[in-house]
Amino acid sequence: MSSVPTITLNTSAAMPQLGFGVWQVPDEEAAPAVGTAIEAGYRSIDTAAAYENEEGVGKAIADADVPRDQLFVTTKLWNGDQGYDAALRAFDLSLDKLGLDHVDLYLIHWPLPAKDAYVETWKAFEKVYKEGRAKAIGVSNFQIPHLRRLFEETDVVPALNQIELHPYLQQADLRAFHAEHGIATEAWSPLAQGGGLLKDDTVTRIASAHGKTPAQVVLRWHVQIGNVVIPKSVTPSRIRENIDVFDFELSDDDLAAIAGLNRDERTGPDPDTFNLGA
Repeated sequence: MSSVPTITLNTSAAMPQLGFGVWQVPDEEAAPAVGTAIEAGYRSIDTAAAYENEEGVGKAIADADVPRDQLFVTTKLWNGDQGYDAALRAFDLSLDKLGLDHVDLYLIHWPLPAKDAYVETWKAFEKVYKEGRAKAIGVSNFQIPHLRRLFEETDVVPALNQIELHPYLQQADLRAFHAEHGIATEAWSPLAQGGGLLKDDTVTRIASAHGKTPAQVVLRWHVQIGNVVIPKSVTPSRIRENIDVFDFELSDDDLAAIAGLNRDERTGPDPDTFNLGA
């Protein structure tokens, strides 16, 4: 049984708060990595059309000893497929590659302001949601103005926004906006791609005090402040380490110290200017 707590989306669906991401995992490595993750207790798997590993993820799901209804599967629409008709075709292709009749969450990967097609794309998402082929729909990398426009021009409030989020980029205003509107916050690059964050004096000090690794401390921080988080690894020991964050708790002082690390520092693109594939 998985020990991971769940959050309740605005669709009333339960989503595991810690999942397994497969960004930059080659398709041939995705099946064994996801298989290891499922064995370790992960029940949420996050992929995307752009990752080109949906087939490997689907194979792992098919081979797993865990029933499909106990797994939460997310995939994302790539930028070149935005627009109503193109999005519907891309969704069908993703389902086919995954070997599934539905996904639990379907996300628009980027807002692509230069293309300005995310409203029409969202209307296609509303269609697959109403058909039950996507049990929930959401967005990724959307800023507050992008979300407000969806509220004004469409009918379904996104269930979740997956954004770059880590102690060096805490996104307080966007997280507060999500909370106000019933949108879950999911963190990609939750460890700031390793690097300096996992060597930060504050993080290493807290890790030493709890007998945990710096990565475990950062993942625990995400969980305690209410984020959904999707760490990625292909190393079996690291996959197991990343889910082993539910047997300790950060103190108020720990949380305050990590809150003080914010630098508004991105490791990835700025959603207001990123238009790759538009």
